[in-house]
Amino acid sequence: METLKLGEMERRFANLIWMHAPVSTRALVELAAQAFGWKRTTTYTMLKRLCERGLFAMQDGRVKALVTRQEFEAAQGEQFLSEHFGGSLPRFLAAFTSRNRLSAREIEEIEALIEQHREEEEEHG
Repeated sequence: METLKLGEMERRFANLIWMHAPVSTRALVELAAQAFGWKRTTTYTMLKRLCERGLFAMQDGRVKALVTRQEFEAAQGEQFLSEHFGGSLPRFLAAFTSRNRLSAREIEEIEALIEQHREEEEEHG
């Protein structure tokens, strides 16, 4: 899905919006001018792109997030797994750990996630 792929400036601008949303368009223009040196027209062009991708909505002079940053990042991760590892988290982990050593803390975090999901499965399954 193309909506999950953002260029560098689109990503930076989306992060700016997420940090301040909901935000007035006037305030967003000022924030973008300070952060990126953009003119009003550039800000509105970028905002229109992100709204067309379903990340944000502009209504009554305010911009609100339709998707949280966390939801967007989770969807990007799912898309990456799907495109590169057939949707398989174990295949990804195998590829990752073949070149990168996991720290004890990372192993503990992964084990905690697995245990959490086991418990959720037992509750719902």
